[in-house]
Amino acid sequence: MDRIPRHLSPTAAGERAAIPRLADERETLLSTLDWHRQTFGLKCAGLEQKELSARAVPASTVSLHGLARHLAGVERWWFRIQFGGADLPLLYYTDDDPDQDFDSLDGDAEEALAVWRAECAHARAIAVAAESLEARGTSKITGEPFTLRWLLLDMTTEYARHLGHADLLREAIDGSVGR
Repeated sequence: MDRIPRHLSPTAAGERAAIPRLADERETLLSTLDWHRQTFGLKCAGLEQKELSARAVPASTVSLHGLARHLAGVERWWFRIQFGGADLPLLYYTDDDPDQDFDSLDGDAEEALAVWRAECAHARAIAVAAESLEARGTSKITGEPFTLRWLLLDMTTEYARHLGHADLLREAIDGSVGR
């Protein structure tokens, strides 16, 4: 049986900041989320517009470009709007087209990655500036409060889910694998 040649992607080369093994809870949570963010960035590294926008799994609209748009929107929604209370428009989402982050890839993929990086920087600044892990935000949908601790864990699981998608997409694009 022929195997697709597999080579290590940039993520396997250890280009991410290590998660400290001896840190307090806050630094552990922040570092873990940052590690996942860096991993996604590396999954997209070195690819062209066509590759970033490729939908490698038939019937699915998921692509690395779409994931960048989705994750930028999620970062903004949770950190800036719900936790930080900022009055900002949503990214890549409308009630008429709630899936446009994945479905509409008419924009530049590098621009989408730049927006995602900027939203990650805003989110990290908000999390670092918060007084404690007990600092609270409020859901715009349910009105329920949530803590920064919960938000950091929730965002880490959001990235972990989508990194699995990114792994499959990158491997289908150029055969590279990584962790």
